[in-house]
Amino acid sequence: MTEPADDAVDPERPRRRGDPAGEPDSGPAETLAFVESPVQLLNVLEWAHARASVPPAPLPAPPPALPPVPPPPAAGLLSVGVPRQTDRHTADRRPTDGTDTTDTTPGTDPTGGAHGTYGPPPTHDTVIVVLAPHDPMTRGQLRRMAELARAQGYRLRWEEARGGAGAPVQTIGGLAGPLRAARRVVIGDPFSRYVQLLLTLTRARELVVVDDGTATMEFVGQLARGERFVRWHRYRGGRGGWGARDVVFAPVSASARRMLTPNNRRSVELFTSMPVEPPPGVAVTANTFAWTRAAFGPPRLTRSTDLVGTSLVETGIVDAEHYLEAVTALAGEHGATRYFAHRRENTDKLRLISGRLGLEVVRPELPLELIARRGPIGRTVLSFPSTVVHTLPLALAGTGVTVAVCDVDPGWLTAHASPRAEGFLSRVTGSARGVHRLPRMSARASTT
Repeated sequence: MTEPADDAVDPERPRRRGDPAGEPDSGPAETLAFVESPVQLLNVLEWAHARASVPPAPLPAPPPALPPVPPPPAAGLLSVGVPRQTDRHTADRRPTDGTDTTDTTPGTDPTGGAHGTYGPPPTHDTVIVVLAPHDPMTRGQLRRMAELARAQGYRLRWEEARGGAGAPVQTIGGLAGPLRAARRVVIGDPFSRYVQLLLTLTRARELVVVDDGTATMEFVGQLARGERFVRWHRYRGGRGGWGARDVVFAPVSASARRMLTPNNRRSVELFTSMPVEPPPGVAVTANTFAWTRAAFGPPRLTRSTDLVGTSLVETGIVDAEHYLEAVTALAGEHGATRYFAHRRENTDKLRLISGRLGLEVVRPELPLELIARRGPIGRTVLSFPSTVVHTLPLALAGTGVTVAVCDVDPGWLTAHASPRAEGFLSRVTGSARGVHRLPRMSARASTT
């Protein structure tokens, strides 16, 4: 257990009146950015860096190494020193005595080995509002991304937006004033009902949408076609696929769609690394991961192959057994030794991957783009259709790493997968640039 630096701020610490550490967002902000995932927060930093075109601020030096902690009984199944899926109440139990018990790998830098030493960060005109999710792995990554953002001089506001029945009203009420005052609003997930509701309160003349992974591709298509916003893996077609909540939020979703349509009073910018064809009037700025490349790496390369996991099983798209068979075949054919788990992957599935294949299962503390850029990373990185087949070639440009993608065979899909699933996954791999496409494995072939 180590004492935090004098200016270290726990992003989840309750804000108290008169406590400057508890009120990091005090004062008017020209830009409000709303994020709900670590990747969204990373892409807000990339957007701000691209907008300012200045070198990244120095980041904190590593803290003193912590003594080794005895692993839990199941530690042999997952990599020691990285977060594990835990009970949310355990994961979120925060001290009130000024100490910080956030898990870190002994002897490593929680900022991910970024360049620079500690120094006074600059002041930015942006306040990043974290609408905290329930998932403990996502919260853990968000905490570490919040540390990076603070080191870059950004003010952060951590909102327990889903902390109980009264939390939404309290959160929205507290953000109404800053929303009306902000000249620019940046969002990471236009499909989020929370974000859609907040958009109804803003008078901002500039709206910016940063990447939330491959979901950006579906968002742009739906915006261009004038469709209601629905995540691709939840689409069921027609009003028959609407649930009760969809009906209730339909007016809010329609209002958000109008807000994200540019007019003579409001501009809309899309900051993305995805290949998209935006609707007329929507400005597109390319996300080249310039901040990531400037602040991290270049990585040390290993002689082995790394495999990137996906949450397609957890979202009900791919059958679990077919997925495990495909992982087995890929690891065997390409000599993979590590499996980088997606933050939403189920622990039981990861234990099967570790026990059945003998792979080292790693649960990263930061988005994979930062982990890979920091290194060490395999000379070849294998992935199923996912965001990283678009982002890793950019983040790892010039390092000599080959990113290879394996298509999802239609036979792996579950009976209740969205009718858009097959086409969407094919577009994700087919539009990726700078990757090597592996021959498609059929469901039958993957078992051999």
